[in-house]
Amino acid sequence: MYLALHEMKKEKLRYGLVIGVILLVAYLIFILSALAQGLASQNTDAVNAWSSRSVILNKDANGNLAQSLLTKEQLADVNGGSLKYNQDLVGLAQGILKDGNARQSATFVGLQEQAKLKKKVTLSSGRWNDKAGEVVLSDQLKKQGFHLNQQVKMGLSDKKLTVVGFAKKSVYNMAPVVYGSLDDWSDIKGVTAGFVGSGIVSESKQSASGSNLQVLTKQELFNKMPGYSAQNQTFLFMIAFLIIISVVIVAIFLYILTMQKLENLAVLRAQGIPTSYLIWNTLGQTLLIMIIAVALAVGLAAATALVIPSAVPMSFDAGLITTTAVLLVLTGIIGAVIPMRIIAKIDPVSVIGG
Repeated sequence: MYLALHEMKKEKLRYGLVIGVILLVAYLIFILSALAQGLASQNTDAVNAWSSRSVILNKDANGNLAQSLLTKEQLADVNGGSLKYNQDLVGLAQGILKDGNARQSATFVGLQEQAKLKKKVTLSSGRWNDKAGEVVLSDQLKKQGFHLNQQVKMGLSDKKLTVVGFAKKSVYNMAPVVYGSLDDWSDIKGVTAGFVGSGIVSESKQSASGSNLQVLTKQELFNKMPGYSAQNQTFLFMIAFLIIISVVIVAIFLYILTMQKLENLAVLRAQGIPTSYLIWNTLGQTLLIMIIAVALAVGLAAATALVIPSAVPMSFDAGLITTTAVLLVLTGIIGAVIPMRIIAKIDPVSVIGG
């Protein structure tokens, strides 16, 4: 490591440029990871807040809870029509939240009065609705000017609803959630009285005896959301390609640096310096370069998290950044394989003599 540090100290500009390029690639990976996680949370925050593990819905809805409609007869196929202690009947309706000239796309989630998931969702202000005609809005809507005791309308209903609270992490399929009474759901969605809700969410694995019912895990429900899987796979491929590019960049830089100092390495070999020492020196130098570059990229990402506007859906998760950082350092080791092989094959006589 002494040789690596001495060389980097002497060639500050050269190694500074190498660190700078790797820093920018790592920073881009961190930003894309945060953006991917942030956009994913815009689809899943509400369901995650419910602590649900499975959802029972109409098979004809093709896995889209907002498009599902359950009848009284279908509800009877689930535990004989009696919901268990860890189940909730919910009604979803996608529509426009209106207040005068203000318009905002939202997802209405109708709940029974004693719904268990009310204890799971955290309120930032106000209280839960006690009766029909009262709603709890997502915090996102609060930032857009909606406030407590405001009179609003939702979807196809002309009934005025009173805002009584605001809930944290309440976003479903890229739209803020409006929690209300299940009694208001049919009017807001515009369905007949024969339908009782959209689905049943449960904290445990469930089964349904009805032939027209479908049981999905939470992840299966997410994958059925329009655009969710395509979005995640796009970001995954982008991040994977960037990691591959980082491996190539590290390999190219180390290869060039190794070839430039090949004669010096040959002299050291002729003086009796073991090949293993030179290989470990290259590996140590690679680790040092990667750790410095990735650490600076993490710092830059942390600074970005402080100044990024709240409207930008980015989520900087410490666990994800740490995992990505370790992965990037490991890719640096992979990139050092070619230079280490060159060093292992150095013939002092041919290099110096040539």
